[in-house]
Amino acid sequence: MLDNKNNRKNIIFTFAIILFILIIDQSLKIWVKSNMSIGENSFLHWKWNIKWFQLYFIENNGMAFGMELPGKLGKYILTIFRLIIITFMVFYIIKLSKKPVPKILLISFAMITAGALGNLIDSMFYGLIFSPSHFYSSIESVSPAHLTAIGKGYAGFLQGKVVDMLYFPLFTIHFPHNWPLVGGKIFKFFEPIFNIADSSITIGVILLLLFSKKWNNIAEANKNVNEIN
Repeated sequence: MLDNKNNRKNIIFTFAIILFILIIDQSLKIWVKSNMSIGENSFLHWKWNIKWFQLYFIENNGMAFGMELPGKLGKYILTIFRLIIITFMVFYIIKLSKKPVPKILLISFAMITAGALGNLIDSMFYGLIFSPSHFYSSIESVSPAHLTAIGKGYAGFLQGKVVDMLYFPLFTIHFPHNWPLVGGKIFKFFEPIFNIADSSITIGVILLLLFSKKWNNIAEANKNVNEIN
């Protein structure tokens, strides 16, 4: 068991990462929500010369990379599920901080927690504090969303939409018409539009998978030492 000083350091370190990711995630979401219309694309409509990276504003009701559960009930289920996962993760991080675990393990759990919390904030509060976002039009001027009095927004509590904007169309493949099944179709990589929170969850899970063996070895070694003692 670590002493109280190291325990506090680990907890501060982990929650500082969570806070840092949340600030970046929410800052970008609020800027996009307040300055762009749905479907507005930084490459098509701004003086933006980078083709492989675009800010492309969309909203969705659900999970990472635009996936969702249908209907109001699906939205409530998903939001409550996120809340349960985050609560579990916070308690687990505090418990984990008391053990001699690699920093990379704390970082991975911090990233997963921050990502889930970032999208939960959208779902819980954006409907209460933002006016609705309208679809972009090249013909007429469309005003972006703006902050409203609490409860005067576009949706109720737990019914807010998640803001996505990161789009990486790295390359496009046009399949020849004479090819079976895919003939004439267009394949884009990477097509899903996501946000910082989605990225944080994905990277956190990848780190967890990559370093789980190292963590298990350390845990086994500590167990053997305790048994000897």
